[in-house]
Amino acid sequence: MANPVAALWRGAEHHPDRIAVRSGARTLTYAELVDHIACAAADFRSRGVTPGDRVLLIAPTIPEFAITYYALHTVGATVITVNVMSTAPEIEYVTTDSGTSMIVAWQDCADAARRVADSAGLPLVVVEPCENTDTDTDRVSTYVDRDDNSTAVILYTSGTTGRPKGAQLSVANVDAAPQAFRPALRLGEQERWATALPLFHCFGQVVVMHGALTWGGTLSLLSPFSPREFMDRLRDEQITIACGVPTMWNAMLHVTTGYRPDDFTHLRLACSGGASLPGEVIRAFEERFGCSILEGYGLTETAGTATFRNLDGPAKVGTVGTPLPGFRIEVRDPEGRVVPDGQVGEIVISGPTVMTGYWNRPEATAADLVDGWLKTGDLGSMDADGDVRIVDRAKDLIIRGGYNVYPREVEEVLYEHPDIVEVAVIGVPDDHYGEEIAAVIAPRPGTEIDIEALRSWAKERLSAYKVPRIIHCVDALPKGATGKILKRAIDRDPLSATVR
Repeated sequence: MANPVAALWRGAEHHPDRIAVRSGARTLTYAELVDHIACAAADFRSRGVTPGDRVLLIAPTIPEFAITYYALHTVGATVITVNVMSTAPEIEYVTTDSGTSMIVAWQDCADAARRVADSAGLPLVVVEPCENTDTDTDRVSTYVDRDDNSTAVILYTSGTTGRPKGAQLSVANVDAAPQAFRPALRLGEQERWATALPLFHCFGQVVVMHGALTWGGTLSLLSPFSPREFMDRLRDEQITIACGVPTMWNAMLHVTTGYRPDDFTHLRLACSGGASLPGEVIRAFEERFGCSILEGYGLTETAGTATFRNLDGPAKVGTVGTPLPGFRIEVRDPEGRVVPDGQVGEIVISGPTVMTGYWNRPEATAADLVDGWLKTGDLGSMDADGDVRIVDRAKDLIIRGGYNVYPREVEEVLYEHPDIVEVAVIGVPDDHYGEEIAAVIAPRPGTEIDIEALRSWAKERLSAYKVPRIIHCVDALPKGATGKILKRAIDRDPLSATVR
């Protein structure tokens, strides 16, 4: 029988007393987790949710997310997850676009959802903290059998190139991610995972949560992210696999007191995704924690899954690994021809997690999904060993006076500066060059950046045409829910006024 919740049902049968989900002092064994899921599923069924219904879920990274998410799968619903900080207009857009039949929201983020539900005439279910279930509480006895190609989740893209589109991931897509990662990560049956990633995002939801619970691991959840609290979890719970994004690892490196070198000896893998990881952060993390950060690559349209770094191969800083089992990756030129090793082109992906299409967007689907290959819009290259290097998003490419400048390359260099904590490089309009290179940086607290000295420092490490002419300091860079720096949210006004 096909259903994303099937693995949890098996877990409750084979290791009922093993802890499945932990959130601080709260724990749920596999038996308890599935019991809560069965009760919540019975409640959804009594409210009229039937297989194929699209249900919107708004909840943070807490055990109740997992309970509600898998309960909806249990009754065969298509789950749509959105940011807990979504405004009423944003929620309204998704509910209208997807044809949502019900909204389910965690009690602390239900206000905007309630306004949308009342306006649209949709039922709203408010999720409260789970408690021990009574023996007389209704439960479903099993989960709905679904077709592999039926839509399990719809995840809306960030909308950086227009209104968000809903990527449809099938039951087979969702279940293929844990299958691909098990050999890549050499997962044992009792891995102890930890994450502060948002579970409404594909990385946290499909790769981490679904991966951990599919293979019988214990998943420790933290919300919101705190570098010190996350490090406490790694130490106190003897975590073996930690998952996060570059800004999280960077923040942990700046917690300098209260830990011994042997506090993290159980940590064998730190998995990073969601954005490019500066080489300097990788080197510093390994020195501090005695554990390498391994990068992977994927998109919402591939359930966050495509490549991962080989555990046995030499560390190649700046690469995101080789294709996972069952995946193929090619680098193509604008005419669709495969380019030679080392040459930059567009990354295209074929594999078992590639979406079935965008919800109600046949033209967008036809443009991005051709003969089973997903056109990612990412620029990159592949070397002779099959290791993929992501250069940048095609839309982020800066063309200065006819020269191509990849922001990621410039950012990598600036991250090596000891007084820079965060950096984003973007292009701004320029009458002479067409575009000029601007760097927005967050200095280390308590330090001041000498702009001319920094520019001279960069000239020693970058070709002249790649050195930022515009450098602007801020306290912190804007970030999305996953911790990824949001270049589109950077205030452009001070950049054009900055003295060069």
